[in-house]
Amino acid sequence: MSMIRVANVTFGYDTSSENVFENISFQADTSWKLGLIGRNGKGKTTLLHLLEGKYPYKGEIQTSMPFQYFPFHAGNQERNTIDVLEDMDPQYEFWKILREMNLLGIPEDVLFRPYETLSCGERTKIQLAVLFAGENSFLLLDEPTNHLDVEGRESVARYLSGKQGFILVSHDRAFLDQCVDHILAINRNSIQLQKGNFSSWYENKQRQDQFEAAQNARLKKEIRHLQEASRRAGQWADKSERSKIGHDPVKQTDWKGRRPYIGEKTRKMQARKKDIQQKQNRAVKEKSGLLKDLEEIQSLKLRPKGHEKKRLVRCENLQILYDGRKIFRPLTLEVSQGERVNLRGSNGCGKSSLIKLIRGEEIEHQGTIETAGHMDISYVSQDTSMLRGTLRNFARERGVDETLLKTILRKLDFSRETLDQAMECFSQGQKKKVLIAASLCDRAHLYLWDEPLNYIDIFSRMQLEELLKEFQPTMIFVEHDRVFADRIATRTVEITR
Repeated sequence: MSMIRVANVTFGYDTSSENVFENISFQADTSWKLGLIGRNGKGKTTLLHLLEGKYPYKGEIQTSMPFQYFPFHAGNQERNTIDVLEDMDPQYEFWKILREMNLLGIPEDVLFRPYETLSCGERTKIQLAVLFAGENSFLLLDEPTNHLDVEGRESVARYLSGKQGFILVSHDRAFLDQCVDHILAINRNSIQLQKGNFSSWYENKQRQDQFEAAQNARLKKEIRHLQEASRRAGQWADKSERSKIGHDPVKQTDWKGRRPYIGEKTRKMQARKKDIQQKQNRAVKEKSGLLKDLEEIQSLKLRPKGHEKKRLVRCENLQILYDGRKIFRPLTLEVSQGERVNLRGSNGCGKSSLIKLIRGEEIEHQGTIETAGHMDISYVSQDTSMLRGTLRNFARERGVDETLLKTILRKLDFSRETLDQAMECFSQGQKKKVLIAASLCDRAHLYLWDEPLNYIDIFSRMQLEELLKEFQPTMIFVEHDRVFADRIATRTVEITR
């Protein structure tokens, strides 16, 4: 297989005063299964677009293979799926697509349904089938797990584990561990390539961070000692210099014999002062090279309210209806204070509709649903399309404190420059963080989070895990990140079609 060579690439958007990348370089084999990770807004999608030649840049990108990008945005989605395939790959071979569909567990009749009627999981799998059927391209897979349910993620992970020749952007730790054999990490101030999966990369990163933190502490202590020694040496040298300059030949008749001694002592004191200052400068320079990529997972806070009633939600024989058709089997559920309930089920089984019904929206249903009276609810939606304008206006409309909102976003790795931008310029992950931060501003009895982690980077997921474990709010949530759900949920409820 051939190599992908990226040499001294620099790129920045015209709308930003800072470059996204500054002289980055790396090499990757086109047979690798490469996981691309990094904080939201650090340029993962931008890097994929640079590889496929979408933007002009300084530097060099060399490869003998063409790139193909996922996801593909179909034009007329009212057409049958088989007609949309030509938009994805005009030269596709039908039997190869059927082969890939079979590996992904997609029935053939999907091809003869309108593309717009396919679920998110079906669309993802169809696109992957077309891309891998091509066989002669290096694939750029940009977050294929978004909106996939747990079963969908597992099937796609099994499929990708048997493939090669792709870069995969994902924030799902378990998914990455199953799929990749190399990690390309966009750190705070560097880009790092390492063999292995996410877990091995993260273990090495923690070890490196601990080493650099220990080195940093040692150097800080050394710098303090050198500063004190420099101060004392400077006082001695200055005093010696003054004694030489202040000689009175009338009163000090013995000066002629002492003058060489005083001169030599002054010279040594000045040399010692200079030597200590040079050591201090070297220590400062060495220290400045440490911690440049340290990911400090800052602690967040939440202020959940207690309610006078222990039970906050009760459902009995509940069924959501869509055009009169029952979506899932009768559900009986009780949620008490302190519980964090994960709603689990396949895409389209009614999880989001159930959350909206609990929130108080008008959703057609049968059966009984009761919620505690005078209950404050905080809601995080899947949809971020409503986020427009400034954070100041959003805070005012949402009824949250602007300073608190921006403080939380800073802890979620927003730069000060980003806080002043229009939300239309935010990445998808940054938009989702705005909704989460707004929810963290709320004092609520019940938190309803509908797939909150779509597009959210790994380190922010860890922050949220620590937050929810510490403050233990009452919560009903939908999340397909298996690691997050296992660590946060006190109970999992299966929603069955």
